[in-house]
Amino acid sequence: MTAPAVFLDRDGTLIADRHYLADPDGVELLPGAGEAVARLNRAGLPVILVTNQSGIGRGYFTEAQYRSVHERVVRELAAYNARLDAAYHCPLGPGDPDPEELRKPGIGMYARAAAEHGLDLARSFYVGDRVRDVVAVERVGGTAILVRGPQSEDAPPFAAVVDTLAEAVERILGGVARG
Repeated sequence: MTAPAVFLDRDGTLIADRHYLADPDGVELLPGAGEAVARLNRAGLPVILVTNQSGIGRGYFTEAQYRSVHERVVRELAAYNARLDAAYHCPLGPGDPDPEELRKPGIGMYARAAAEHGLDLARSFYVGDRVRDVVAVERVGGTAILVRGPQSEDAPPFAAVVDTLAEAVERILGGVARG
């Protein structure tokens, strides 16, 4: 049997958006984010990070620098007894060929996570600060939650809009509890 998951965007949702972050010292969890992820962990919901990292494809930083930043994110979460169950990133730039639809709003990273972890995309939650982070629900089902950010004014009608990741988690856990 497959399980629902919570798919989280990174920049602007989980950590402060530093625009092409290549330095681990720039990692800053957003207020309440560590506790929010820990709540999901305690509830038994897989937390999957799904992030576009076009800075790699554009030559702004390397895969190794991305990994260093990711390792810092993991350490910051651990300080709250929080963890990511998996993480996927797309290194492609917006104009790069993307036959696997890895770059959001494509569904390739979600499909890969579902296959590798036995996840039910139609019962999952998609949380991000940009429309491209949540629009996958139009193709795979699930629940879209847009954290107020640069594109929240363009929120599609199927997306709930919240102020913080903590508020998104409150909605998720309320919905899971109801059934």
